[in-house]
Amino acid sequence: MISLIIHGGAWDIPVDRIEPHRAGCAKALTIGWEMLRSGASADDVVERVVCSLEDDGAFDAGSGSHLNALGQIELDASIMNGKTLRCGAVAAVHRVKNPVSLARKIMDNSEHILLVGSGAEQFALDQGMLLCQPNELISPRERSAWEASQGQNHYSTKDAFRKEKLASLPDFGLAGDTVGTVAMDKDGNICVGTSTGGTFRKHPGRVGDSPLIGCGSYADNAIGGVSTTGWGEAMIKVVLAKTVIDIMEANGGDPQKAAKQGIDLMKRKVDGYGGVIVLNHQGNIGVAYNTPYMARAYMTSEMREPFIAV
Repeated sequence: MISLIIHGGAWDIPVDRIEPHRAGCAKALTIGWEMLRSGASADDVVERVVCSLEDDGAFDAGSGSHLNALGQIELDASIMNGKTLRCGAVAAVHRVKNPVSLARKIMDNSEHILLVGSGAEQFALDQGMLLCQPNELISPRERSAWEASQGQNHYSTKDAFRKEKLASLPDFGLAGDTVGTVAMDKDGNICVGTSTGGTFRKHPGRVGDSPLIGCGSYADNAIGGVSTTGWGEAMIKVVLAKTVIDIMEANGGDPQKAAKQGIDLMKRKVDGYGGVIVLNHQGNIGVAYNTPYMARAYMTSEMREPFIAV
């Protein structure tokens, strides 16, 4: 069967931002599902779906991304093809509107996997992509949040769920709404893509899990695909995406059990918080998270209507 699953981040989403998260996931799912039904490849679907989420403005990716400690946007993304195990990733770019598209160019047209900063932007130009001005990516919401945060301490996503330490901080300082998707096309090929603006007021140059293959994204047609969201440093420590893949391979292909065991392992090992979306090689779906909310949506050819929730 064909299958598509999307996430829009796992964190303590404020009430007034729940509906935008739901709507953004629903829109991206509709776009991707129509492409899959029309016979599009998993690679094309994943790129287009993640671009929709990057352009939405509701999420910590693309034009809705958090600002770092200097008030700049730095974007990360990755994409991986489960048939060939080819992959591409980009980190710490300032002038790329859709970093997942640059990651796709790296996957398809480069002998490398991960390009960063100015080198990644030069590769984008070499591939005929247009660069934008950094300020074009900064939303009024994120600019206001950054300005209001001046003089406050920066807290990690992990601390966001220790409310007693954060009672005086506004919700904008707790976000972790990275975006991602996993698709299986009519030929049984799986692709995964993940994109993020990183943590709020992060140190310039900080790179989280999203662009790291095996941490934020992993796909293998023989087993399945995984995209992660949440506290990136914790996910890197346990190589979460690949860990969930390995658990699923060992348990006979159960995506839900693998998702839950992966999140449980991260919490137990490194006190980490976040979520994962999973497809197995048959297109069956798994979702797990240990945060208050996780924006997600999915559809398979065995379902009569899509599932959308926050």
